[in-house]
Amino acid sequence: MLQESLIADLVTDLPAAVRLQRLVSTLRSHFSCGAVGLLRLEHDVLKPVALHGLVREAQGRRFVVAQHPRLAAILASRQPVRFEPESELPDPYDGLLAGQPGQALPVHDCMGIALYIEGRCWGVLTLDALQPGSFSQAAIYELQRYSLLVEAAVRITELEQANRALRVNHQAGEQQFEPAAKQRYELIGQSKILQQILQELTVVASSDLPVLLLGETGVGKELFARHLHRSSGRAAKPMIYVNCAALPESLAESELFGHNKGAFSGAHSERAGRFEAADGGTLFLDEVGELPLSVQAKLLRVLQDGEIQRLGSDKTRQVNVRLVAATNRDLKQQVKIGEFRADLYHRLSVYPLPIPPLRERPDDIPLLAGHFLELNRSRLGLRALRLSSDAELALLSYDWPGNVRELEHVISRAAIKALSHGALRTDIVTLEAVWLDLDTVPAAIEHNESHAVLQLDGIPLKQAVNQLQRQMIQQAISQHAGSWSQAARQLELDPSNLHKLAQRLGLK
Repeated sequence: MLQESLIADLVTDLPAAVRLQRLVSTLRSHFSCGAVGLLRLEHDVLKPVALHGLVREAQGRRFVVAQHPRLAAILASRQPVRFEPESELPDPYDGLLAGQPGQALPVHDCMGIALYIEGRCWGVLTLDALQPGSFSQAAIYELQRYSLLVEAAVRITELEQANRALRVNHQAGEQQFEPAAKQRYELIGQSKILQQILQELTVVASSDLPVLLLGETGVGKELFARHLHRSSGRAAKPMIYVNCAALPESLAESELFGHNKGAFSGAHSERAGRFEAADGGTLFLDEVGELPLSVQAKLLRVLQDGEIQRLGSDKTRQVNVRLVAATNRDLKQQVKIGEFRADLYHRLSVYPLPIPPLRERPDDIPLLAGHFLELNRSRLGLRALRLSSDAELALLSYDWPGNVRELEHVISRAAIKALSHGALRTDIVTLEAVWLDLDTVPAAIEHNESHAVLQLDGIPLKQAVNQLQRQMIQQAISQHAGSWSQAARQLELDPSNLHKLAQRLGLK
């Protein structure tokens, strides 16, 4: 029975993510539908928390309520809402139900209910099916009844997460966290390496130590800096961003420290600098390796004494600023050749933190792709935008020298190409691999209507075997919405062996 199963999970000690994933899986099985989604409301956006029956990239999508009338209708009602098969309102999951390789099928039956925790709207539970008439009046009644248990599971999960946050606070020192509704920047991904970095940032955030973020262009260093700021006791104060590479040498000092009237030609009034603007908060110096040597000396004084001096003034001012810097350069090498001060480098790199490139966290690629697909769907006014299976494989096979920023641009270009090749905005638009324009799209992989055919002529046996194994694992994971345990059952492998094989093939 569904009720007994849900109650059993409530009283069992399970990790939060596991409990919610089991919940949607149980509901999908009970209602015999294509997909179930649990989405949390953050400000005016619905964010997937647990999904079952959808393609992997759906987990990375963020649904602006105003752009999705079905979700808005569910949130506006305290009762379950069902949409008839002939409803003209597009479904957020059109074309995204798993197990339909090569097809972009619309949802034909859908129902959902808003979830409330302590009188506050927490989010929604959605159920979707490809078969018309999947949800009867009895199913609607059941959804309302079982929603109480879903709300209980969500409440338990939130309490557990709050307790963990309190323990981290106690271990690392008192912190203030910015309310979720005010967080407009998000690091998307579920890979272990990303979660480890976020945990590390949360711990170091409790101190006022300078942090130096190291990483290639396009990895999103600014987003990591914002996560650090939000997790710190300075979250209620501003984080000021400075792109050091864009500062002309003649204006860099004035921009950072401010100036008095008449300090230089064109200084018609007194002006505060970025350090004063960030007082009490965080100053983020992006591409700090580009700062002129003359400015580096004054920056060192701020780090040592907490004092700044406006250009053209003899007066010093105290500032309380947490400094976070970022660079894609080798600052140690710059120190050796005299382009960066050694004393400043040691001050900035009290806590250096390397940010991994995208190629080292392939598990995050589908989620990031989903995020950018939804952004472009909204920008271009499309009903739905999705990846074909060969396009997803192409994304996973590429090295991403430009990292997350390059992925964003690739998805944007491909969406425009799809429209230029005749796709209609009322269609479920599918992006094909050829439109991604990636120079390493595997030429050996060609897709038929419903399955992939490997062209293995002229390549070594080991490479061919690896290629086949990689493709079969990716397809199994996609068909089971990212569930490794279900993929292992389909492939008739022990789950631990599947994880080891995936790591060897570069899929984890």
